[in-house]
Amino acid sequence: MSRADEPDIVKTDGRRIVFVDGSMLRVVDAASREPVGSVSLGVVGGKILLSGDAVLVLAAARTERAGSRAVPGDSGVSRALLLLVDLAGSPRVVSRYEADRGSLVDARLTAGTARVVLRSTPRIVFPALPSIDDAAVRIKANQAVIDETPFSAWLPSFTSTSGATRVPVEIGCGQVVRPAAYSGAALLSILTFDLGSRSPSPSRSPSRSPSRSPSGLSRLALGSGDPVTVVADGDTVYANGTSLYVANDQRWRLDRLPGRAALPVPPSTDIYRFTTTGSRPPAYAAAGSVPGFLINQYALSEWDGHLRVATTFNNQSAVRVLNNSLTQVGLVDGLGKREQIRSVRFIADRGYVVTFKQTDPLYTLDLSSPTAPRVTGELKITGYSAHLQPAGDGRLIGIGQEADPNGRTEGTQISLFDISDPATPRRLAQHHIPGGQSEAEYDPHALLWWPATKLLVLPLTTYNSIDAGDGAAAGPGALGLRVDDDTIREVGTIERPEVRRSMVLGDVLWTLYDGGLQASSLSTMEELNWLPNT
Repeated sequence: MSRADEPDIVKTDGRRIVFVDGSMLRVVDAASREPVGSVSLGVVGGKILLSGDAVLVLAAARTERAGSRAVPGDSGVSRALLLLVDLAGSPRVVSRYEADRGSLVDARLTAGTARVVLRSTPRIVFPALPSIDDAAVRIKANQAVIDETPFSAWLPSFTSTSGATRVPVEIGCGQVVRPAAYSGAALLSILTFDLGSRSPSPSRSPSRSPSRSPSGLSRLALGSGDPVTVVADGDTVYANGTSLYVANDQRWRLDRLPGRAALPVPPSTDIYRFTTTGSRPPAYAAAGSVPGFLINQYALSEWDGHLRVATTFNNQSAVRVLNNSLTQVGLVDGLGKREQIRSVRFIADRGYVVTFKQTDPLYTLDLSSPTAPRVTGELKITGYSAHLQPAGDGRLIGIGQEADPNGRTEGTQISLFDISDPATPRRLAQHHIPGGQSEAEYDPHALLWWPATKLLVLPLTTYNSIDAGDGAAAGPGALGLRVDDDTIREVGTIERPEVRRSMVLGDVLWTLYDGGLQASSLSTMEELNWLPNT
């Protein structure tokens, strides 16, 4: 099964480190530990996918709001913006892809093919009626505008630009799939871009700018993206190389505001499955729904032709098993009664779910029989794990918060679990940083687990006791831990503020900050080089 890479603020091919710094895309040569190029993106922030000499930048731009609905101070309407950057020689933007109105949901890269999920909303300007308090009058006025809106305003509209050539990408009604169940007025479009043929030139020095042949990377273009569009909303993407799933949180149905009465259906999460083959556009395959809500993409996992889904609603949690038609065939419920799911991890035919309110039950699940999933073990400890990291050899690392018996959090906690016996999960070791918080607790991209040396690195901010009158943030910027078979011990710290990411190239640990990159010894975490963003 091919690996599906996720976009992030930094990527490496083992030779170069490519990262987003404000409005700049920067490139560092790992061997010389020197910057070798940069290019302005024209927008601030974004995430990237890297394939050979091609970087796909996923960002958001703003469009001035038109019409009478404008609000003072409103910065406009967000639109998704994709930029293709050529790294051969000096980095340069060679192609753009823009949504007329819409936002990025997520993206995945498999074997050089990028699939980008965009969410678009109808281009409708509703009347501003500041002097009318009657909700019925407002609703009637909005309905009149909707009735007069042409079909073209409901459909996604994109523009692809390469050089001086700007080509509109229109979606016709015949290209849109409509699931049987309604999930909102938004439309999901999955775009496909083949980046696999843009391989790097290993013999070329990154600091040089060689001439380009007519058939080389200078002619890169994103093209139309071959959109596959579905009448549905979405907020969570999971992919494994052969399937891509988009899940849609239906929590909006709980809205009780005037004119937006909740629909008479139980709160649920809609799921859409697409099959993916090679560099071809995905094929819409199935739609389904499960009760409750996902915590994140780790609550989804496909194994042996079945999708496992972990959800919580009304403080009740469950794992459901769905077949290829997204029809439920198995269920295990009753997890963490009166508690919320805090983290999920599926490993082959096993599942691990952490729920929390005051204490942290870690549940182990046997999912080998899709029609008869079952709980095999439970471990109760204080605190909770917000992310579960597989560590091999029957080990699982939990990153989260310690808590007192009443559920009050007390700082970052790293736990080492023994899951070799599914009936009796155990915690072998714990490392607690009082007052600590880590970006890795809510964004696993911030976590580095290096199995070769059993090194765990996570960004960390600690706060002094507020009770003592000092709530200021303090160091360190990154914490390195050695996680052996049954122990956790501190290797070192990197005391720079705003650590975002860590990675290993050879025997060098690289850490990314808002202000630059630091190269450190992998064994001791001592500083070797500091490269400020200039």
